[in-house]
Amino acid sequence: MATYKNKTTKIFDTVRSYRVIIEPDEKNTFHGFVPVLIGCHTWGKTINETRNNIRDAIDVYIRSLQIDNEPIPEDKGIEFVEIVQIPSKHFLATINA
Repeated sequence: MATYKNKTTKIFDTVRSYRVIIEPDEKNTFHGFVPVLIGCHTWGKTINETRNNIRDAIDVYIRSLQIDNEPIPEDKGIEFVEIVQIPSKHFLATINA
């Protein structure tokens, strides 16, 4: 809640979490995007700069949806890191021999 001219105004209705993917790109910079917010992309020279830029991009994206009376997507995706073992070329060569 924020106070303005002796009135209490509700600023935020909802808190949402969004998955953000940051990857290095071919220009030695970083590309950041939000999978559920189609077209919400940014970049930065560092990971921290990209994180700051994606926060701004999410903010602008959501505000534009609100102005256009569009629904705000919820991120219902599941993310995890899977560890896999990759067979050595030597091992594959002995099987295929």
